[in-house]
Amino acid sequence: MREWFTAAELAQLALPGLPATQRGVNDLAKRKRWSTHRSVAGTALARRRQGRGGGFEYHYTVLPKEAQLKLVADSAMRAGEGKGPARSETGTGEVWAWFERLPETRKAKARERLDALDRVEHLVRGGMQKNTAVFHVARQVKKSARSIWNWYDLVAGRDRKDWLPYLAPQHQGRQKTAECSPEAWEAFKAGYLRKEQPTAEAAYEWTLQAGEGRGWTVPALRTLMRRLDAEIPKVAQVLARQGLDAAKRMYPAQERDRTHFHALEAVNADGHKMDVWVTMPDGTEIRPTVIAIQDLYSNKILGWRVDKAPTSTGVRLAFFDVFKTYGIPDYAYLDNGREFAAKMITGGQATRFRFKVSPEEMSGVLTQLGVEVHWTTPYSGQSKPIERAFREFCDRIAKHPALAGAYAGNSPTNKPDYKPKAIDFDTFIATLESGVNRYNEREGRRTKVCQGRRSFDEAFAESYERAPIKKAGPEQLRMAMLAAEQVTARQPDGSVHLFDNRYWSELLPQHIGQKLTLRFDPDALHEGVHIYRADDAYLGFAECWESAGFNSVDAARDQGRKRREYLKAQKQILQLERSMSIDELAAMLPEIDEAPAPETKTVRLVRGANALAAQAQPNEDEAVETGGFDHEAFSRGLTLIDGSRE
Repeated sequence: MREWFTAAELAQLALPGLPATQRGVNDLAKRKRWSTHRSVAGTALARRRQGRGGGFEYHYTVLPKEAQLKLVADSAMRAGEGKGPARSETGTGEVWAWFERLPETRKAKARERLDALDRVEHLVRGGMQKNTAVFHVARQVKKSARSIWNWYDLVAGRDRKDWLPYLAPQHQGRQKTAECSPEAWEAFKAGYLRKEQPTAEAAYEWTLQAGEGRGWTVPALRTLMRRLDAEIPKVAQVLARQGLDAAKRMYPAQERDRTHFHALEAVNADGHKMDVWVTMPDGTEIRPTVIAIQDLYSNKILGWRVDKAPTSTGVRLAFFDVFKTYGIPDYAYLDNGREFAAKMITGGQATRFRFKVSPEEMSGVLTQLGVEVHWTTPYSGQSKPIERAFREFCDRIAKHPALAGAYAGNSPTNKPDYKPKAIDFDTFIATLESGVNRYNEREGRRTKVCQGRRSFDEAFAESYERAPIKKAGPEQLRMAMLAAEQVTARQPDGSVHLFDNRYWSELLPQHIGQKLTLRFDPDALHEGVHIYRADDAYLGFAECWESAGFNSVDAARDQGRKRREYLKAQKQILQLERSMSIDELAAMLPEIDEAPAPETKTVRLVRGANALAAQAQPNEDEAVETGGFDHEAFSRGLTLIDGSRE
């Protein structure tokens, strides 16, 4: 068995009580100070790793007890159950682990053999020849000398301290098994290992019926069940008959230590559908959903909101309560539900598993405030402690006397025998608020932080006073409170449209065609929106431009006045920016030189050119004045289409 492991190797082994990542193992080693551990003999249990990469190697004895047991068991299983140590085996850990699993009868025989060999060694040290010593000891223990020599062969080349396990009998004894046809055995397993969970008697009866006329040999039912337990692990049987969740429960859950956090350093959040019927303010009767946020260090409920269904708006408002009252956490452990994975909440997180993640998507509230999000396994109490808080909500709030008659049951098979009534919304909110406060105030909590004497409130307050807390400023609170939507500034004026409303500001024409993020209050859309660039830079505020009546003279006059003022301001800006006139610019440019006419090197004759030239032959004076060509005579020689000139 290997005794030294690196942090990466320990992470790959997935041992209970150890993190599953190299970084997690290194953090655990640092907290537990493995590098300072020493054995009883004073030997260091951590050493520098040889070769490239460096780092430390740790002896397996520094690991948690459950990890050590799993490591030894896995090594023994690889060596073979019930099989004795091989002659070429060099490690001693696996040999002793195999010896510990032996029954006491075989261990006793090993001790008898070791005692006989010790007697021989004692006589040899006294000066007796070994052959003579073996003969005398054989007579004392009533064994043959050949047997003692065979025992010496078993420990040949072994250290004296490891003789005992090698002297243990390696035979399994007589294993008498009843004859069973392979087809019968397969038929029994097929009938018994099913999700329908039939009884063993029914599966045995089906096996007998299938074997009629086929000559199968079927032993007794008890024999088949003993063989089943011997060949098929119990967990595999539970997996086949009860499913994956039942098999998971047979593996010990990881105990997560949260004492290394401080108050508000990490939170976890989830939604819970209450088991009561409530009449909402709009008159609908539903089972509302509570979005709650819990501090991981103390288990205190920091914020909660009630919504008709799990929505990103409810999540946003719940986090807003936390930011406003306490501050901004560093980590958030969230369920992978649509309400938490929405772009409004976690947009820009690298590990979002819902919706399409694009590089240009807007950043969510948690992303912009620097909250690192970790996604948890749904319906997992180990990864989301808040689910245990919801169980207390079911018992202490949903069944509260103030809500009597509205209880709906937590499953279709656990419904009351009466027709539930819907409780009014105000009564439900008051009962829920009182229940959450009592949950936080109840003393004697049996957690590592509360130590069986303090409440969640007290544990949180004590750590909160001395912890470094990130407080949220007004801009951050506005970012958390307002909803967000990404739109495009439209042609021709740069206005943005949201939920059939149009918004405009003087800054928008500068961003026509660009993607912008609007932050707004969903309950007050007509109050305007705050505009951010795609990189979350704040641009300004845009008002809502409501549609006016077609024949509204006042609205038209007001619109005209606003347009004139806007254009006047733009003209003033243009005057200030344009300090040089166009005439001044023209005067500064160099004069334009006339370009010489190009000369042709190729001449093409024109039909009738000789006759035309004879009629229009100029005299020498005209040739000089006109440059050798009489334009008037040339024009007289043309014939128009209508025949008016020849």
